Amino acid sequence: MQRLESMIDQAIGRLPADLVLKNARFFDLVTGELVASDIAICGERIVGTCGQYQGRTEVDVSGHIVVPGFIDTHLHIESSLVTPHEFDRCVLPHGVTTAICDPHEIANVLGAEGIRYFLESALHTIMDIRVQLSSCVPATHLETSGADLPIESLLSFRDHPKVIGLAEFMNFPGVIHKDPVALAKLEAFQGEHIDGHAPLLSGAELNGYLSVGIRTEHECTSADEALEKISKGMHILIREGSVSKDLQALLPIMTERLSPHIALCTDDRNPLDIAEQGHLDYMIRTAIAGGVDPLVAYRAASISAARAFGLQDRGLIAPGWRADIVLIDTLEDCAVDIVFSAGRRVNDALFATRVPVKPVGLDSIHARELNPADFAIPASDSEMPVLGVLPGKIITEHRQFRLPTLGNQTGIDLERDILKIAVIERHGKNGDIGKGFVQGFGLKKGAIASTVGHDSHNLCVIGASDEDMAVAANRLRELKGGFVVVDDGFVTGEIALPLAGLMSLETYETVRDTLHDLRQAAFALGSTLEEPFLQLAFLPLPVIPHLKISDKGLVDVDKFALIEQ
Repeated sequence: MQRLESMIDQAIGRLPADLVLKNARFFDLVTGELVASDIAICGERIVGTCGQYQGRTEVDVSGHIVVPGFIDTHLHIESSLVTPHEFDRCVLPHGVTTAICDPHEIANVLGAEGIRYFLESALHTIMDIRVQLSSCVPATHLETSGADLPIESLLSFRDHPKVIGLAEFMNFPGVIHKDPVALAKLEAFQGEHIDGHAPLLSGAELNGYLSVGIRTEHECTSADEALEKISKGMHILIREGSVSKDLQALLPIMTERLSPHIALCTDDRNPLDIAEQGHLDYMIRTAIAGGVDPLVAYRAASISAARAFGLQDRGLIAPGWRADIVLIDTLEDCAVDIVFSAGRRVNDALFATRVPVKPVGLDSIHARELNPADFAIPASDSEMPVLGVLPGKIITEHRQFRLPTLGNQTGIDLERDILKIAVIERHGKNGDIGKGFVQGFGLKKGAIASTVGHDSHNLCVIGASDEDMAVAANRLRELKGGFVVVDDGFVTGEIALPLAGLMSLETYETVRDTLHDLRQAAFALGSTLEEPFLQLAFLPLPVIPHLKISDKGLVDVDKFALIEQ
């Protein structure tokens, strides 16, 4: 009661406000106007606009434009390669005051332990991290995961204050074909937010998928796909990550008419790209440079995002709304200068108040030692299926090639940019190795390897040499997870990711700098991809069309079945 009374008195001006941003101009996302006004804040809430206020603390913000804090509507913090605390410190200065995450990656490795780690971390970050409960662990029956999250485990987390609902429901074939396990999870979350994941799904099958209460989607790669889904009641989350880059293709749907039905997300973005380009601030200025009205871009980054996920307390600069506030130079540049999170100015001193959270999963790599013979593929006179990489997309093509043979083995074809790929089960369950070929990385020699391999996060390696592939895989065992580059038997670049084989225990600045060196080592092998490691990480993802690979072998995603070889 006393808290509410203070808010009323400070809003009316009977008492000085806790904090006043003087001489502000805020972007009114209702009218689209820039409004000259002081902004009064009581605790974590805005209490006064459209007037002049006195405050116990006053900050002159002349020359800035004030906008609501940005909301990333779907991301995997694990893909930033740093802990939630370091992600907080990395991204909040870019104006992202709310992040809606799916701890799907760590959950596939550690199960409920991984979700508990994220929920505990979310209680102590400055940024408001909200968690959606991972819906598909394991993601499919076509791979070996480190854990299993039945509905009973999910329900134990449902009432946690940081939980929003059920995370991206990737098993859309399971929905359409009424899989009992899938339906049990959906039944348990009826009436709560259920996030979608159905790339290229359309027509009557899309209707069936949406009929179970799925409301959001981040997998649209064309304007036509997005428009159909919007017309059927979905809220489209426009994605621009380190690999999946859909913003340019979806600029046509970023209109004032459709702005209530769109939001922004990054899904998977690493610290190097954040440092070089930005986060949601990058998406905003890129969209505006592409012809999008600033009103549309800033709505998508805040109020439309908040409403899509039921966050009714944020997204506007207005009395009664959460004081998540970003000060920028111009609407077009979106250069973030000052950030307030729940009324607190973001700086090193504020980050120093956080309670640390003990890391988990520090010994999660249980793959056996490998030798070059483990990567041999028998000779064949027939055409072989080859994963066709599309730069900037996680969709892969199902290509067919007749490949050279070397004795009783099938070899690579550097002239056509066809390399070997292998996925090695690393959770200590069966030791399976899936092998095949991939086109589109550009490597002329050596190998690169990773323990980040969506969604089950087995050990993934591609290369032009069986010997180098073995060296890379074995080095990852020693590091307890990470990324490795090998050239002629020598490790030329590496980063250790010991937390579940997914995240570093170092600062984001250290990870950023190491990633730069690692990327240069991959380029020295001939890599033509802007982000080769995260591109590699999506090749074992058997819920994204069209051809993928898991530890069990090649997967025809369109048929949702393993390819017999």
